[in-house]
Amino acid sequence: MPQPTDVKKLQKKATEVAGLLRLLSHPNRLLISCDLTAGEKSVSEVEANTGVLQPHLSRELARLREAGLIKARRKSKNVYYRIADKRLTSLIDALCDAF
Repeated sequence: MPQPTDVKKLQKKATEVAGLLRLLSHPNRLLISCDLTAGEKSVSEVEANTGVLQPHLSRELARLREAGLIKARRKSKNVYYRIADKRLTSLIDALCDAF
């Protein structure tokens, strides 16, 4: 049986959680996040896996990076992205279980 939610604890983090959920509420950012939970990927791999086209992909990757949820690494001409905030992986896993 699940534990009851401690509302007092939630009050302290509600704004932070709401911001994270708002960021992931865009379908492209959600797809990108889901794809990156499997491990580091190049931009072209993310594009191929998610179907999000390059102009939109760059914008959404930038938003996730600015929020500190993912990190980028450049190797030669390629840029690779990975999850930077483990809470994102936990949240994506919970969403996958729920849906």
